[in-house]
Amino acid sequence: MMTRLTATDGHELDCWIEPATGQRKGGIVILQEIFGVTDQLKSVARRYAAQGYEVAIPALFDRQQPGAVIPFSQGPEGGKLMMASNLDQTMMDVDAAVSALKANGGKIGIIGFCWGGGLALRAAQILDVDAAVSFYGTRLQNYLTAPLNAPVQGHWGVDDSHVPPEMLDAARAHFPDMEAFTYPGVGHAFANDARPDFFVEEAAETAHARTSEFLAKHLG
Repeated sequence: MMTRLTATDGHELDCWIEPATGQRKGGIVILQEIFGVTDQLKSVARRYAAQGYEVAIPALFDRQQPGAVIPFSQGPEGGKLMMASNLDQTMMDVDAAVSALKANGGKIGIIGFCWGGGLALRAAQILDVDAAVSFYGTRLQNYLTAPLNAPVQGHWGVDDSHVPPEMLDAARAHFPDMEAFTYPGVGHAFANDARPDFFVEEAAETAHARTSEFLAKHLG
């Protein structure tokens, strides 16, 4: 269901909440790609809700264009909204989702995709979270400013044109404790099953299995 959150600066934003199935283990905040709170992300939320986590997907474009959901065929439009965003404000919105889940108890993890994958690193630096996972996180150079304060796992395709090897190498050097997995012959957005030109099922399922194990370890 969609609910409303309020960030610390008073901004109100939408947030999709997927209740945990069975006994609630904790919470997971999913951070969007440049397309908004899509049906595909809601399906990811259901995957992790089925594992016992309450899941929140904050609408991180609400400051630029409330309710924006960009078709996958219109990536440049989503890119414009991302570029118009302010990192500090975006992290306030992420923190609002973290706080909403914390209010229900348990430990909190982050899973971010693409733009949100980079934001997951920032969350592990500055927010009170217990673990973070980055799926093909981009703009990594923007986050090489501080150490990680929570365990992080990352997943990148070797052929991801958005994250060239030197960018990932720099991130690995800056975050020596980050658990980083790479997938040969795989490009960007490989876990997005709504984008058949990008989706690689074997890599996606391997990455999700590793994510589930990692989160169970740190949130359980």
